[in-house]
Amino acid sequence: MTEVAVRGRATRRFSAFRIVQIVVGAAVGGFIIWRLLFLVVTGQYGPEFWARILIGGLIIGAVYALIAIGYTLVYGILRMINFAHGEVFMTGTFGGYFVLEGLGAIIVDPATGTNFRDAFPVVAILVAFAVGIAVSLSVAFMLEQIAYRPLRKAPRLIPLISAIGASFFLQNLFQLIFGAQRRLYPNPTSLNAHLGLVFDINGSSVIIPYTGALTFVLAVTLMAALYTLVQRTRLGRAMRAVAEDKQTAALMGIDVDRVISQTFLISGSLAGAAAVMWGLHYGQISFFIGFTPGIKAFTADVLGGIGNIPGAMLGAMLIGLIEAIGPAVLGINPQLKDVIAFMVLVLVLLFRPSGILGEVLSEEKV
Repeated sequence: MTEVAVRGRATRRFSAFRIVQIVVGAAVGGFIIWRLLFLVVTGQYGPEFWARILIGGLIIGAVYALIAIGYTLVYGILRMINFAHGEVFMTGTFGGYFVLEGLGAIIVDPATGTNFRDAFPVVAILVAFAVGIAVSLSVAFMLEQIAYRPLRKAPRLIPLISAIGASFFLQNLFQLIFGAQRRLYPNPTSLNAHLGLVFDINGSSVIIPYTGALTFVLAVTLMAALYTLVQRTRLGRAMRAVAEDKQTAALMGIDVDRVISQTFLISGSLAGAAAVMWGLHYGQISFFIGFTPGIKAFTADVLGGIGNIPGAMLGAMLIGLIEAIGPAVLGINPQLKDVIAFMVLVLVLLFRPSGILGEVLSEEKV
């Protein structure tokens, strides 16, 4: 077969794929526009309903963003998807849980039975965050040292398999140690998930939970701090240099192994902070709690452009909003919100594999 014939067949296959893309895109876009117009015309949902789901979407999107950044940092440095990152997040939820549980057992006023957790909620929350972050970053560091560093020069599939194995190991280890039952997060009384700022919209009360406000504000602050660190500090420049070319970075005097370890520490710290936020706001944890948020965060990375920190943030916020608004727009059961998030992953891979802010990687990086 001549080279011209081969090129012709490739062109025809490409054209057919583009036609499928256009048809599927038009069908999905048309259906969504029709549903939005239908909801607006019929007034099925009031502004208070949209305000509630918007608040919920922003809160969960902020948590996804912190987890997604951990994926994208590791991918940017090693070109590897750390599928054990969801379990790094899970370990942090247990760290914060046992701190709050222990502080709740310390009685500071025997007359009223007030415990330390309720008497000093700010201190209790700070200690819970400190321990949750410490646990997650320690697990992330050990994963890098034990499961990934010995495989640094192995084919790319090998570290990926190691990451999946580490994920199952951590899940089963925590199930063995702490049991399979779900645990209720012991929030301080003043930070109960049902308390918050109340607004009146269209004659209905809309609540922004204190836990949700804390989660969103803290997540945005951490994301801004991380972006500043990567763009403005010596460590950030080293991380960007290693992500661009490890060999050249080493020749310029950068300790590549140290930078990689520090990257895992940062990603673990963000996962630990997100873990405590999750526990405080959503109230339940288990050994399996990291799986779904981890996959959603990975979906957010793909949507925003994996390896791109602003893309991870944007993608996570979009996934949170899509997950919150999607069931109402599509007219399906809210319990199917996970299906919507994963459909987004499929559509992104179909129409824009590099993501919203992603770049087309060169052959050398791939």
